[in-house]
Amino acid sequence: MIIFLFFTEIFHPVPNDCSDTIKMQSNGSSENCADPNITFKNSLYATAYTIIFIPGLLANSAALWVLCRFISKKNKAVIFMINLAAADLAHVLSLPLRIYYYINHTWPFGRFLCLLCFYLKYLNMYASICFLTCISIQRYYFLLHPFKAKDWKRRYDATISAIVWIVVGAACSPFPVMRNSDLTNNSNFCFADLGVRKIDSKTASVIMVTTAELLGFVGPLIIIVYCTWKTKESLQNYEMPLQNTREKRRALRMVSMCAAVFFVCFTPYHINFFFYMMVKENVITHCAIRRSTLYSQPFCLSLASLDCCLDPILYFFTTAEFQDQLSRHSSAIIRSRLMSKESASSIKE
Repeated sequence: MIIFLFFTEIFHPVPNDCSDTIKMQSNGSSENCADPNITFKNSLYATAYTIIFIPGLLANSAALWVLCRFISKKNKAVIFMINLAAADLAHVLSLPLRIYYYINHTWPFGRFLCLLCFYLKYLNMYASICFLTCISIQRYYFLLHPFKAKDWKRRYDATISAIVWIVVGAACSPFPVMRNSDLTNNSNFCFADLGVRKIDSKTASVIMVTTAELLGFVGPLIIIVYCTWKTKESLQNYEMPLQNTREKRRALRMVSMCAAVFFVCFTPYHINFFFYMMVKENVITHCAIRRSTLYSQPFCLSLASLDCCLDPILYFFTTAEFQDQLSRHSSAIIRSRLMSKESASSIKE
């Protein structure tokens, strides 16, 4: 995963001059292949992050409040949900700085904040992947072994979460190292416009990125799909009491939502990244594939941040206690505001 994080920022920046024409070999003959015009990418990033920011901030703040204060300790996967919401909120809080840069095309906030925004984006992405995988595994495992679920301690989830943060945090830490030192004192550039160190060996880079794709994306994808399939199979194949049926349906709903978030947010990005690497290393030289890969990259990168809005939906629709607590406290807030307005109007009268 560390190698994967290295190459994500190395190869994802889009060339500043998108009209450059690159000469390459295709089907044994040479041809000129012009890169697609993607001058819209700054506007796309600014729009996407603006749309994500407001609902992401409100939803994850409310989710953390409800999960930490009102959800029962016996509720399965609540620790993983709290950590997932914290990862999303950290990324959401960095979005205003990204929006400012993509609108104004300048970075006045210093190098540290620039690299911190890089760090938080990929910390959120891979922490989310890990915690979604943990939720899926736990729900399936407890469904398969219900007696072990009763003996499971909350501190076990806390320990697993700490390990996830340490591993993912360490995997994200090389970002500052990979930035070019000659741009250290230049405060006008950030994100894709910053220079990065290149790795010379084409073969080594392809092998490392392919391996990292398998570990950072394909592995979790297989686990989540397997848990979803086996949970659905257990619901269909066996007759059981009504209470067990409800429990299995809740488990299926939760792992299905994890799979949905994974597919919508992370699958397009990682598929695009693989092809992007092959294009940048001239392993894939077909012009149409090259152009479509470069053109779709900004959309996939924006979509990867959408999990900040989708994860709270997972908490709401898969946890009955979350729904009850959120509805109860929302109703209490509305009632208190109505009463204050009524009292204010009566005083005026």
